[in-house]
This record gives sequence, structure tokens and C-alpha cells, in this order.
Amino acid sequence: MTLNSRIEARRGFLLLSGGALLALAGCSTMRAPVSLAGATDETRGALPLVNALRARQGLSALSSSGPTGRAAAEQAVRMAKAGEMKHLIGLGDSFGDRMKRSSVPLPAAENIASGQASIGAAVQAWIDSRKHLENMLGDYRSVGVAVARSPSTGRSYWAMVLSA
Repeated sequence: MTLNSRIEARRGFLLLSGGALLALAGCSTMRAPVSLAGATDETRGALPLVNALRARQGLSALSSSGPTGRAAAEQAVRMAKAGEMKHLIGLGDSFGDRMKRSSVPLPAAENIASGQASIGAAVQAWIDSRKHLENMLGDYRSVGVAVARSPSTGRSYWAMVLSA
């Protein structure tokens, strides 16, 4: 094989490899929606607690919304099924994709907790965490809160989604 033919063969390989990588990069990582069965909407219980906190800081009240409620329920169910309190679960998980799938307007934020027995205890855990407190005091208009229990342990997994 001559030097020129080796160069051409290598160039062809690199072009094919690059094309394959571009094709993979263009693949959507959007996952199918998670079944919300097993999630309990706790927004009604959380709203007075969060809005009282915001009022003490001179901030406007939040309202509930379908998209934030769905996104919170999906995250609570995902964590309960995985038995892990994590924002990202599994390879290719994306906060942005989850918000898009639930039609949550951006910017958005998510608070998670695990093990609390009530909505009051979950909200207090978020208040006691500087970053979660910052989320609750952020420039948001709507909120959704949900809880799901692990099918194997019964442990509670809480999720709050805040949105513009």
C-alpha cells in the first residue's frame, strides 16, 4: 500500500467515524414519560408554607400549575423506583429534558428530599438547606410538589419543581 493510499484510507475512516459521532450526537436523549401512578400531589399542603416563607421576604406568592406538578410527580416516582434521592437517575438523564417533557417553563429549579413523614417536614428540610431555600425564594411563579414511596422499602421521596 502506498503512502497516498494509506492517507486516503485513514481520511475515509476518519470521515466515517466523524459522521457516526455526529449522528449519535444528534440522537434525542428524551425519554418516555414515567408513569405517575404512585405519586401523591402535595402542592396544596406546600403552598401555604412556601408562600408564608416568601411573604416574610417580601416576595410574591407562588401558584400551583399542572406542568410543575407533573414534573414533581415524575421525579418523586423515579426516585422511589430507584430507591435513591438524586436529581439525575440513569445514563443520559437530563433535568432540561424532564422539564421540557412536562412543558415546564424555564427557568426552573428542583428540590428533592427523602424520608420525611409529612409535607411540613419536607418543606422544613428544604428551608434548612441553603441551596433549597434559595430555590424557594427565587424568581419563580409556580410550584408543584409530590411524594412517592419506594415499593420495596416504603421510604418517602419528595420532589418540588419551581418554574417561571
